[in-house]
Amino acid sequence: MTQKEIPKLIIPPKKYKGETTVISVRMPKDMIADLDKVADVTGRTRNELMLMCMEFALNNIEMSQE
Repeated sequence: MTQKEIPKLIIPPKKYKGETTVISVRMPKDMIADLDKVADVTGRTRNELMLMCMEFALNNIEMSQE
């Protein structure tokens, strides 16, 4: 991927449904504040956005074989 081909996070309708599990994540307070700003603008919950970001990361991850 070149510098000009930076992927965008597009917020689609909900994909996952059904049973869920609670996990705990430590995040910097300023990152949470940024996430909350996006939640306010998009009308999504913090949890929905975190799931979308995780799905985006999993779909676009490149793992090193080193």
